Formats: sequence, C-alpha cells, structure tokens
Amino acid sequence: MAVVSRADNSKLARWWRNVDRPTIAAVGVLISFGYILMLAASPAVATRIGASRDMFILKQVIFLSLAGLVMLGVSMLSLNAIKKLAIVGGALALAATAMTLVHGMEIKGARRWIALPLMSVQPSEFLKPCFAVVTAWLLAERRKRRMFPGLPLAIVGFGVILVLLKSQPDIGMLSVITMVFMTQLFVDGLNLVLVAGGVAAMIGAFFGAYVIFPHVRSRVERFLHPNVGDHYQIDTALRAFGNGGLTGRGPGEGRVKDLLPDAHADFVFAVAGEEYGMLVCLFIIAVFLFIVVRSVLKLMREDDPFVIVATAGLATGFGLQAFINMGSTLHLIPTKGMTLPFISYGGSSALSIALTIGMMLALTRHRIGSASGQEPSFIMQKTVSA
Repeated sequence: MAVVSRADNSKLARWWRNVDRPTIAAVGVLISFGYILMLAASPAVATRIGASRDMFILKQVIFLSLAGLVMLGVSMLSLNAIKKLAIVGGALALAATAMTLVHGMEIKGARRWIALPLMSVQPSEFLKPCFAVVTAWLLAERRKRRMFPGLPLAIVGFGVILVLLKSQPDIGMLSVITMVFMTQLFVDGLNLVLVAGGVAAMIGAFFGAYVIFPHVRSRVERFLHPNVGDHYQIDTALRAFGNGGLTGRGPGEGRVKDLLPDAHADFVFAVAGEEYGMLVCLFIIAVFLFIVVRSVLKLMREDDPFVIVATAGLATGFGLQAFINMGSTLHLIPTKGMTLPFISYGGSSALSIALTIGMMLALTRHRIGSASGQEPSFIMQKTVSA
C-alpha cells in the first residue's frame, strides 16, 4: 500500500496519506532488531533457567506482532478518541497499579507486576502514555474554560501516581513520569519560577530516595564508586562492547548472553554491541533519535495546545526510556531495570510503547481542523455544502 490514489477517499486511504510514514518505518526497523536480538540472546537465557530454548522467542514474536497492530490501530483514531482512550486506559492502569500493592507479584523486593495466565503485566507501563495525554487534555481545557481547574487536577493525578509508585517501589518509573510531567508543564508555558521550583523539588526527591530506599542508595554508590559493591553485570556489559569493537564478533558469536541473567531484557543493548559492533549500536541510537526529533519537529507547524503538550510528553517518555536503558548499560548513569523500546523482551513494555507511538502518530497526523479531531474530507464536504 505504498501508493494510494488521491481518488480513494476511504478511511484507510486517508489515514495512509496523512500518517507519518517515516516514523512507522523507523518503528519497523526497531521491531526487526527486536526479533534479531531476541534470536541471539534469549535461547541461552531460557536454557539457563531450564525452559525451552524457543520460549522467549515465541512469546516475543506474539508481543511484537500485537504491538504493531496496536500501534497502527491507535494511529487511526481521531483526537477525541485518543482523549477517551487515555482517560479510560489511565483509570484502568491506575486501578491495576494500586492492585499490585495488594495482589502483585513480589520480585526483588518490589510489587510491580500482576500475574496473568500467559504473561505478567506491569500496569505502570501504561500509566506513562495515558497520563501524558490526560495531562495535556487538562492543561488545554483550562485555556478554553477560564474556571476549569486543569492544572490542580493534573497535579492531583501526578500526586496519586507518585504515592503508588513510591509504595511499590518503582523509583525509575516515577522519575520518567516526573520528567514527562515537568516537560509538559514547561511546554504549556508554566511560569519559569514555578518550573525552577519543580526542578528543585525533583532534585530534593532524588536525594530523599537515596536516603530512604537502600536499593537506590546501593545503585548510586556503585555508580559513583567503582570499588564499592558488586559490578559484575556492568563490567560484563562493558567488556561485551569492547569485544564487539567497530563491527562486532558476528551473529551468534557473542558471549555476554551466556553470562548475564537479563541479557534478553535490560542488557540486550550489550548483546547488540558484542555481536554487531559499535556501528550497529550507533544506528539503533540514530533510529530512536529520529523518532523523537521528527515528532517534536512536526509540532512546529501545530497550533492545537492539546496536540503540542501531549506529543511533547509522549516523545519525552519514549526518548527517556531508551536513554535510561542504553545509558545504564554503558555505565553513563546508575543501573535501572528498564527495557529498550521494541527491542528488549517484555509484553507490557512492547504494548505500552506501541500505545505511545500510536498516540503520537494519531496526534501528529495531518488534518484540517485538528482541534476538533475531524477528518479533512468531512471538513471539505461541509464547506462545499455551505
């Protein structure tokens, strides 16, 4: 469907003409790398835990296939439908996140997952895109209706999320959502003094997390002091990049996947570095940058505050997640268990990132009268009939 006739006025044809096809192609590249690196990394991990060698591969094929369908399906929605999806999805994700505190699976001292028959779900993953869109809607509504308490409601919503994620605890996810929220407030035009106050409060919260949570303190101290604590995973990952060099050792020739328990998830970037080299790693980074920068640049011609603030938040969350995964693997920041979008193993991650990109595509889709969420052909028909 690379070429669609201008005479074709079907909903699918209009979507294809107006959607950001280069971003879809970039996501396809990331999903392709996800398949390739899962073939490389997951058999060794599965064998080590006594499972079938193909278990992770088969699951990831299903996850990424569903993710692609979710992304394309959501990208076809109107602006009003995106708002409704974010409100309903955010409410469900918030309730499920609260449920993890009572019925969640405890892994490494944290309750972040709900066990389902075929997979475990991390509800907070879906809070990121839904909260970004709901926040943008609240901030946009206060511009339309003077008495609408959009900002106080957004702050209350953020406060509820803060309490829930602190209780799990999931400081990494909370940090990402906080950065998304602060970015949206800044883009919306919040007074710079208040923005500076928010940044100061965020820095103070990081110091508080360092004091309160032992696992946060341990990770920070291991990052700052190479001689303190266990550095096995980071040292192994860094050696993998060194062994890979410029062009890599070749497909299937890497050794890091045999040594790291999370080689298919948190440290999949190290597998890419060892087997395919620095050039491929730089290409992966460039693809992530392309998606984020292109989404932001498309806002330069946008005049709908809701679209601008929502897309800025979604792009920030997507870019931050990629940076945290790659940065921690390269020891540029303290380690944090966060997946690399579309490449690391994980159903919750793949579907939530697909929801994020689908919303971004829907919001930035070329349309006339974007504030109403109506399709161009419908506007034209009304104009002609008038």
